[in-house]
Amino acid sequence: MLAFAPDAPDAFGSGIMKWGGPNGPLAAFLKDFGPTLLSKYQPKGIVVFSAHWETHNERLVTDYGDENPLLMDYYGFPPALYELKFKSKGDSALANRVVELYKEAGQKARLSPKLETRGSDGRGFQGAGLDHGVFVPFRLMFGDSFTSIPIVQVSIDSSLSPEKNWALGKAVAQLRSEGILVLSGGLMVHNLRDWDGFSPLTAKSAHKAFDEAIVASIRVKDAEERKKAMVDLTSHSGFRASHPREEHFVPLYIAAGAGEGGETKVVADLYGCETFAFGL
Repeated sequence: MLAFAPDAPDAFGSGIMKWGGPNGPLAAFLKDFGPTLLSKYQPKGIVVFSAHWETHNERLVTDYGDENPLLMDYYGFPPALYELKFKSKGDSALANRVVELYKEAGQKARLSPKLETRGSDGRGFQGAGLDHGVFVPFRLMFGDSFTSIPIVQVSIDSSLSPEKNWALGKAVAQLRSEGILVLSGGLMVHNLRDWDGFSPLTAKSAHKAFDEAIVASIRVKDAEERKKAMVDLTSHSGFRASHPREEHFVPLYIAAGAGEGGETKVVADLYGCETFAFGL
């Protein structure tokens, strides 16, 4: 929805465009968030995880060289959404460093080939590139052309296990001390069978209770207690109403793993699409 034209009608009839569309608070936040990250951390590179790239028992890491291609991994949208541009570059040294860190952690990892079957619907998508879970928010955060800092994407674990995905973040935590920004993106509410859940204007009580529980778990001060509270979220009574399948939720655990043990901060308390910082 973030990629729709500013004057696009709310075709979903649920208020989702007002909240998560190009004129909503999430879009406004992302436009401020990107420049703030760059100014505050001055990163040498960005390693990013998205809800839209899963692999089983093995991490794949992009290594696309001078320009990262885009993977339009969505169906049935207006033609303009297949003409989106986001120019960025990869970095072989960074990609290989990520593979090295996973192997040091005892996990299988390799560079992604130029042609890879991707997607979580059983059919997959032929092609390779940054998926829309990366380039849609990054266009708002960094502009249509962002070539000053390399971007490398890593697959999440298709088991969708909180613990396994937490370990993915923990394995690359060392990158942070090497000047690399680690970002992991999904949504706190993502149920395509219930569009009302995407907006606080229409969300049911189960959605809101789950969202509040997420924020509360992040604010737990003790690191061990916080981890338990976060893992326990998948047993919350509102979890399945918000996530029939949890691929959009588990990226939260990757971010937490990359900042394990430090303090946390709720950077943007926006229902269903909060942003959290770990390891401060």
